[in-house]
Amino acid sequence: MKKNNKGFTLAELLIVVAIIAVLVAIAIPVFTTQLEKSREATDAANIRSAYAEAMAEALSQSTPATITKTVSLKQAVADWQNKFDLPANLTPGTAAPAVGGTCVITVNPTVDPMTCTASITLAPAP
Repeated sequence: MKKNNKGFTLAELLIVVAIIAVLVAIAIPVFTTQLEKSREATDAANIRSAYAEAMAEALSQSTPATITKTVSLKQAVADWQNKFDLPANLTPGTAAPAVGGTCVITVNPTVDPMTCTASITLAPAP
């Protein structure tokens, strides 16, 4: 009489579970790193957008006035982990964003609105 040996042994199942555990252990740090990169990219895009908005507002004014825009930072790790093309005088390394901090964009148009001076400052969380 022939014995029916369908199915997996306990050893085979344990090996599969161990392999899956190793893959998960590798994937979690990679996922969190990519998540932080996306938060920083969002912050950089929001800073560029606020800068463009402030410059457009400065150029459309009839009388020069200081324009200030504030961007709340979303990143979960302090300082820049990646390099981005940021506007004006802010470059990664010259300012360190803080977790829960803000970025203040200030545009001071002169008599000629086409020549604006812009400054960007990063502030820690309140």
